[in-house]
Amino acid sequence: MKNNAQQEELFDISLKKNMTMSAPLSARMRPRTLEEFVGQKKTVGKNTVLRRLIESDNSGSLILWGPPGCGKTTLARIIAKESKAKFYPISAVASGVADLRKVVASARENKAMYAQKSILFIDEIHRFNKAQQDAILPFVESGLITLIGATTENPSFEVNNALLSRCRVYVMESLNDDDIKNIIQKALNDNERGMGQYNPELTNEAMELLIKQSRGDARVALNTLEYAILSSVLDSETNKRIVTVESMEEALCFRSVGYDKSGDNHYDTISAFIKSMRNSDPNATVYWLARMIEGGEDPLFIARRMIIFASEDVGLGDPHALPLAVSAFQGVHSIGMPEGRILLSEVACYLALAPKNNSSYMAINSALEDVRNGKIYPVPKHLRNAVTDLMKNEGYGQGYKYAHDYENHKTDMVCLPEELKDKKYFIAQG
Repeated sequence: MKNNAQQEELFDISLKKNMTMSAPLSARMRPRTLEEFVGQKKTVGKNTVLRRLIESDNSGSLILWGPPGCGKTTLARIIAKESKAKFYPISAVASGVADLRKVVASARENKAMYAQKSILFIDEIHRFNKAQQDAILPFVESGLITLIGATTENPSFEVNNALLSRCRVYVMESLNDDDIKNIIQKALNDNERGMGQYNPELTNEAMELLIKQSRGDARVALNTLEYAILSSVLDSETNKRIVTVESMEEALCFRSVGYDKSGDNHYDTISAFIKSMRNSDPNATVYWLARMIEGGEDPLFIARRMIIFASEDVGLGDPHALPLAVSAFQGVHSIGMPEGRILLSEVACYLALAPKNNSSYMAINSALEDVRNGKIYPVPKHLRNAVTDLMKNEGYGQGYKYAHDYENHKTDMVCLPEELKDKKYFIAQG
């Protein structure tokens, strides 16, 4: 029995090693310590708050918000290792409440029998619905589980306020070119986990292309590097696998335009589109429009945003802009894509070139601010309809002036409550 158990243990170790070596390069080269971790100096660099909290085992529950490939999962694993906690990684895409219950049961056992902490890592936590997020809350609140969530979405929009209030949010950025180059060099030189055993060599042009096309994503950089090296031919004279710019271009083929229509890039790009129109820049406007179209954005979403822009930013500067934007929405809805791009471009350029006047937009915002701050006063009696004799006796309608009876359809009658009679919400522009 003992020999069988030993054989099974050796088999498990061997299987784990083989599976590790067959994993993608990005998984094999995952940093194991804070010292190995590349980038994110503002977040976990020397003497940062989070770094000190991790090193003192006081990081607590947190949410890591940043683009793909910036190190969110890696940092979560390092935190678990530093705190000697049991690490439970799950994906919000493939997991549900039943999976959470299993983690909670294991966490209770760890705490009761081994006094060991448990870290629940939820990748893409923004994909959990409200019920799933609520299911985690009591265990995070009680301290049974330390939660680390990773998201590419703004957690302010996608994570419940109750859960968000119990976590610190740390913003992680795309890796810069030097970071990506550092990561690539480590993989090239590492004989154990990296590609060093293949004796690879990248030309300067190939290196620059890989760095540029990785767009700050270490996962893309490493997995592309692995493909490029494995598909390169061994040079018999130098005994090296030379990766040229041509072979790197082949490895990089079919790279997306870097647009996630359901992710943070979605919000960034539509923001750039709107601000370009607001700045009366038709060239930037059509560029960002092209980025959204090529990235697969819903054309009706773009058209809806242009309707809002036509009223908010163009407004009274050109009252024809609003019906034109509405027509574009209806037109795109009727004919679809790709022809719909022509309508979107026409109206987007029109809106960019139109005179801007946001006076009506500013007016409603100012009025809403007063109302929300409690400036809610009775309707003046002269503006009320006297439907019954009792209302007439109370003075309803007395002193009302019918504007059509006056020159320019305007009277000196005060229509605001007495307390706000001198208030100016609408300020004419131009």
